[in-house]
Amino acid sequence: MSRILIALGGNALGDTPKEQLEIVKETVRPIVDLIEKGHEVIIAHGNGPQVGMINLAMEEIAMPFPECIAMSQGYIGYHLQNAIYQEFHKRGINKNVVTLVTQAVVDKEDDALKNPSKPIGRFYTKEESDRLEREKGFKMIEDSGRGYRRVVPSPKPVDIVEKESVKSLINDGHVVITCGGGGIPVIKKEFGYEGIEGVIDKDFASEKIAELIDADFIFILTAVDRIAINFGTKDQINLDKMSTEEAYKYIREGHFAPGSMLPKVLAAIKFVESKKGRQAIIASLEKTKEALIGESGTLVYKN
Repeated sequence: MSRILIALGGNALGDTPKEQLEIVKETVRPIVDLIEKGHEVIIAHGNGPQVGMINLAMEEIAMPFPECIAMSQGYIGYHLQNAIYQEFHKRGINKNVVTLVTQAVVDKEDDALKNPSKPIGRFYTKEESDRLEREKGFKMIEDSGRGYRRVVPSPKPVDIVEKESVKSLINDGHVVITCGGGGIPVIKKEFGYEGIEGVIDKDFASEKIAELIDADFIFILTAVDRIAINFGTKDQINLDKMSTEEAYKYIREGHFAPGSMLPKVLAAIKFVESKKGRQAIIASLEKTKEALIGESGTLVYKN
C-alpha cells in the first residue's frame, strides 16, 4: 500500500460554514475509499475563501493574519474530521483523525516578502483602499475590475515545524490533516518561531510536507480531470501523463495560468524530482480512485 498526500483546494470546501459542512460530506468519500483500501492518507487543504471571511470578521480588532490562518486550520479541520469520522462509522472503519495546527517556515530573505502579490479578503472602493493604505499601511491593488483588495506576501515554504509530529501520527495509524491554508508562515528566531503577514500557496506547502514524510504519491486536486495544453481553445489537448521535461517546456510556452494551474504543476515537478520513484497526480476530487490506477488525472513523472 502507498503513502498518499491529498491536497484539497479551499474553493472545493464552500464559502460559508453551513455550505462547507454539507460539501465536506461529499468531499471525504473518495478519500475514505483510499483509506479503506489500506493506503496511508494525509490531507492538506487550501483556505482562500475561508481565511478571507475570517480576516473580514476580525477586521475591527485588527487580528494578525497568522492568527487568521490558524483559525481557518481549526475551522476547516473540524468539519473535515467530523465528516471523515461519519464516513468511517458508516463503513465500520476503526481509525482516528486529527487536525494539526501547522507552521511553515519561510526564508526571511525570500524576495516574495518584499513584494506582496497575493490578494486576500474582500473588495474595497478606491476611497476605502486609499484610506487603508494611509491608515494601516496595507498594500492595495485593483483586482480584475471588481474593486481593490489587500495583497500580502506569498513566500515559499522551506520547512514544516510540526513534521516530526505528522510522521509520528501517521506511523501510529492516524489520519492527519495538516498544512491547512499552506501552513502559518513563520520565520525562525533564536528560541522559536514568529508569524509573519503572508500566505503560502497550499500546493507548495503540500509538496513540502509530502517530501518530508516520504510520501509515495501527491494528489493535487483541482476542478478538472486532467491537465490541458492550449486550454480553452479548439486545439486543447488533455494529458494523461506528462514528464518533467515536457512540463518545463509547456511552462516556457505559457500553457499554465499563474494563478491556478502553474503552482500545481511546479509543485508536482518538485515532488517527483525530490526522490526516485515519487509520482504526482493532478486530478479532480471525484476521480481520485480512478486517478490512482491511471484511468483519470494527469500523472507527472521524472524522465
